[in-house]
Amino acid sequence: MNVLDAKNAKLIAERSDPAAAQDWWRGAVIYQIYPRSFRDSTGDGVGDLKGVLEGLDYVTELGVDAVWLSPFFTSPMADFGYDVADYCNVDPIFGTLSDFDHIIDKAHRLGLKIIIDQVYSHTSDQHKWFSESRQDRTNPKADWYVWADPRVDGSAPNNWQSVFGGRAWSWDTRRQQYYLHNFLRSQPDLDLHNHEVQDALLEVGRFWLDRGVDGFRLDALNFAMHDPQLRDNPPAPRDGRQFTRPFEYQLHIYNQSHPDIPKFLERIRKMTNEYDGIFTVAEVGGAEPLDEMKEFTANGRRLNSAYNFSFLYADKLTTSLTKSAVNAWGGKNEEGWPSWAFSNHDAPRAVSRWADEEYIARAAKLYAMLLMSLRGNAFLYQGEELGLPQAHVPFEALKDPEAIVNWPMTLGRDGARTPLPWKNTAPNAGFSNAEPWLPSDPRHAALAISVQERDDQSTLHFVRKLISIRKNILSLRCGECAFVEGVDDLLAFYRIANHEEALCVFNIGSKTQAWRPLSEQRFKRIIDVGFNANDKGLPEQLPALSGYIAVRQS
Repeated sequence: MNVLDAKNAKLIAERSDPAAAQDWWRGAVIYQIYPRSFRDSTGDGVGDLKGVLEGLDYVTELGVDAVWLSPFFTSPMADFGYDVADYCNVDPIFGTLSDFDHIIDKAHRLGLKIIIDQVYSHTSDQHKWFSESRQDRTNPKADWYVWADPRVDGSAPNNWQSVFGGRAWSWDTRRQQYYLHNFLRSQPDLDLHNHEVQDALLEVGRFWLDRGVDGFRLDALNFAMHDPQLRDNPPAPRDGRQFTRPFEYQLHIYNQSHPDIPKFLERIRKMTNEYDGIFTVAEVGGAEPLDEMKEFTANGRRLNSAYNFSFLYADKLTTSLTKSAVNAWGGKNEEGWPSWAFSNHDAPRAVSRWADEEYIARAAKLYAMLLMSLRGNAFLYQGEELGLPQAHVPFEALKDPEAIVNWPMTLGRDGARTPLPWKNTAPNAGFSNAEPWLPSDPRHAALAISVQERDDQSTLHFVRKLISIRKNILSLRCGECAFVEGVDDLLAFYRIANHEEALCVFNIGSKTQAWRPLSEQRFKRIIDVGFNANDKGLPEQLPALSGYIAVRQS
């Protein structure tokens, strides 16, 4: 048995603990793979499923519990896979269904779960359902999408705005009607008030569950139903914020967050309950997502978990943001289980949003330690384990339609989607022999996996240690959370499970903070950032961007 196989065997053995098998996802660490940018096996400059297959050993070594695969379905790629043209097939640019089956087989042999996206709010305009629906007003799928007559003056049915800019309605000459698209005009919205549409989507879910997937991330879920009366959205209050797109000028009362969405989720839960150990998590956007997240995960009859953009879109990490986000999930009234993500394919990388360039290396470790300390599931985005900063992508190389429309007012999404650097000495940092679909940032080559593997002080080794600690300490994985009142940028909380207790302390600011817990007896520091590794006591001074996790010794 080689060294890698030995490591994998050890990880698999750890995951076979019967106690952990119940609700495997509770407290799980889930690694997000964005296939286009993970690994290119064919030399065309685009990552693919065979590249994912090759990279599963690396992911297994991280110690994560599961992989979330971003879309790989048949698509014209106007929104890079979130515009689905065939829910039950693989786009040729990524490979074949057989390639996906090999991923499932290998992942399960390695002890990894596989979660995939499901995009139920809209399809591509090239989906066969839409092609049929737009033919006339009487065909069998005529009511599968959101169609509406124009106003008497020929204008759009109401004032709803698209997330990507412009009105959320486009005219179709054949039907002499407008169709709704909350995103690109090539992403028409399904009408989920129609139970035939719900039935068809549930069959899509069964297709993938029968192939062995372990769960779903439900994309843009609160856009899944609209107000049938098509009432105008009211204007958003002008509270001093700078709006960068028309979508932000409205309160989205009527084009999203319909109260019937949870009923559809109960149908999804009933379907997933037909299989063993399935995990479901909702993406919930919006300015006030908490109530909706609670609704989507309530009573054990809907989804298991939900996450929002509290951290993903935050310009600054603060103690108040962290405490309010975590305290909102107290575990009462049969509420669901929270999930957290600091970075993903939809948001600029956290280290570039929250830390100055000169402190990124240290900040990457600190933020990873905070993510692994929070009560809930931790989503780790590819490259986050390397401390990758947001890549610079020049305007002429941008691919993301949102980034192009809003340039230069936002960082855009392309800078978080550039290729993962595997080997610093290889062309394109080892991602591909061909020119990548997005350019590799030269700064990323210095942070390549090959470089960090050789450095036991690297972010990569640190994150592996963090995940191992979380896995082996029950209180960190699924214990309760009790915050300690701190000052300024000092964030401190206990994680408690049974008789086990962990203390997590972070100085997320730029100034030294003086702080010690009231009771520090029998606490031992087990991992830290910014301190002398030989001293395992609890420090009185916390330097800028420093922190530690300590456990109470019995």
